Amino acid sequence: MDKVITCFTKRPDASVRLICFPWAGGGSIHYARWAKTLSSSIEVYSIRLPGREGRTKEPFFLNMQEIIDEVIGVLLPHIREKPFALFGHSFGAMTCFAFAEHVKKVYNLEPIHMFLSGASAPYSEARLQAPRRSNLSDQEFLVWVTSIGGTPPEILANAELAKLFLPALKADLCVVDNYRCSRPSTPFLSCPVSCFDGKEDAPHDLQAWKDMTSGDFTVQMLPGSHFYLKEAANEKYLLDHITKHLENAEMDYL
Repeated sequence: MDKVITCFTKRPDASVRLICFPWAGGGSIHYARWAKTLSSSIEVYSIRLPGREGRTKEPFFLNMQEIIDEVIGVLLPHIREKPFALFGHSFGAMTCFAFAEHVKKVYNLEPIHMFLSGASAPYSEARLQAPRRSNLSDQEFLVWVTSIGGTPPEILANAELAKLFLPALKADLCVVDNYRCSRPSTPFLSCPVSCFDGKEDAPHDLQAWKDMTSGDFTVQMLPGSHFYLKEAANEKYLLDHITKHLENAEMDYL
């Protein structure tokens, strides 16, 4: 499990697990602070994909199904054991959807809440018509990465560091560019879905996420651009929202 899932703060007595998926090119480390900050009733599992952190020598996954197969192979006993929720930002929101769809269809399991950030629903027209980023040259890619923010400028300004950083980002965006799924004809989940985005980010079709659930659905726009969630005030808002809703869901579940 430790290769694929990082649990920075183990809480065996927690009543719910929050499973966090990385954004494109990202690792698991961003969620270390979340593990310490969230309520003691919540245990954070952070997904670590091949090609980064302790898995740098492993080849990148080429498609969404490879990601889902590996993650489910490790997580299935844990999501059967106690309630779970999902969080994903950008590429992470896409993998959240693919994971939730698969575990519902194959195992009839579903999260008690989904928190989705910084992305259009994968079946929305806005997402299907978005430009492909994985085919850009390295120089064009750096210009685009710089424009969306969130990456330390010292990495982008250093050619050697950029060479280490870009492959994982491009690999994940290649998965995004080639991922296709059908718009749900009827909702396949009944849990609440909370969507978030930065007010200054490129527009995303957040409303389309509603098609996946019959449960409560909310959208919150916060100050900032694509990586708004790295700003302290926004992160606090997200964590407060997650804590409140998971503690309430926990009471309903019991």
